[in-house]
Amino acid sequence: MNFVELSKKFEEEIIAERRYLHSNAEVGFELPKTVEFVERKLTEMGYRVKRCGKNGIVTTIGNGAGKTFLLRADMDALPVKEESDVEFACKNGCFHGCGHDMHTAMLLGAARILKAVEAELNGTVKLMFQPAEEILSGAKNMIENGLMDSPKPDGAMMLHVMAGLPMKTGSVIVSAGGISAPAADYFTVNIKGRGCHGSMPQDGVDALSVASHTVVALQEISARELGVSEAALLTIGSLRAGTAGNVIADTAVFEGTLRSFSDEVRLRLKKRLEEISVGIASTFRAKAEVVFGNGCPSLVNDEKLSESVKKYIEDLLGEKSVFSSDDFGEDSSKKGGSEDFSYISREVPSVMLAIAAGNSEEGYAYAQHHPKVMFDESVLTVGSAVYAYSAFRWLQDNK
Repeated sequence: MNFVELSKKFEEEIIAERRYLHSNAEVGFELPKTVEFVERKLTEMGYRVKRCGKNGIVTTIGNGAGKTFLLRADMDALPVKEESDVEFACKNGCFHGCGHDMHTAMLLGAARILKAVEAELNGTVKLMFQPAEEILSGAKNMIENGLMDSPKPDGAMMLHVMAGLPMKTGSVIVSAGGISAPAADYFTVNIKGRGCHGSMPQDGVDALSVASHTVVALQEISARELGVSEAALLTIGSLRAGTAGNVIADTAVFEGTLRSFSDEVRLRLKKRLEEISVGIASTFRAKAEVVFGNGCPSLVNDEKLSESVKKYIEDLLGEKSVFSSDDFGEDSSKKGGSEDFSYISREVPSVMLAIAAGNSEEGYAYAQHHPKVMFDESVLTVGSAVYAYSAFRWLQDNK
């Protein structure tokens, strides 16, 4: 059976579903319209749907015997005002600027395809519709609430659309074995000093000055404490302190993020961030508290699964439409953002795919998270077929 042709039969529905999701973008775990819509569509197809954690959705298809392959789509948007000129633009101040509406619509398309070939499935496909990927919390929450149970997946795959690439639309990039997305940790550093009149600094402890010294000192971690092969980033994007020009600031707060690939480097970065912040504050008679927020480990792709999925998609789309991330150089994995699918990759063999969804030379000039980004809807049926065929073939090969 030709999965691409089968997917084309559902193109009208897949596009309509993507546009509904786009027009009704919601963020984080708060996805009432999105979840209701996805549950209703799956139920109409004949699936038995259940909630998993806070607004996660899980369903299965297959004979219940043999192995299980998990397909994941994320559903949440960004708290960004949309500036694209599409006719179905979202008006509520949120925006699917990372393409999660595309992912969800493609997995709904895959659900239709899998229903059509259900009798031929050699095992079970588990469909995972995830909230809160943008805040790196949804996958962990679903795992903590039974995602990996009844049945436990034996392999897993995710797909992410990419706009603004100088690649043929519909091209698929399969992550090679190893790490394809860095770990992420968000942090807040609270500095407590003692406020006073600006003309009498001896009576106070300047929290703004302490924060400034700390921000500069933290850059020394990358410059002097990491080796050339230990890729990591420390970014401080926000600093708030003081309310008037003639008042010594009583408190200061700065926020940032850590990105790393090695678990050992990740732990070392967090430890040194705390030591430096607390130490400098103490030196200047202040106090510092470091609070770590949401985060996730690095995403590890299983080498065997990566090779298998690449072969499946070559069979599906042709060799000229499929690439390995290795084709773009050994540093290609160090250019992407973090992905909380990483939690799943630490549980079962997993692989991350990307699909070109808008050529930069054909009117799709903006990349993800830009308020004007747009995605080429012609890839929706391609992505649906890739999802379904990869699971179908893996179950055939792993009876």
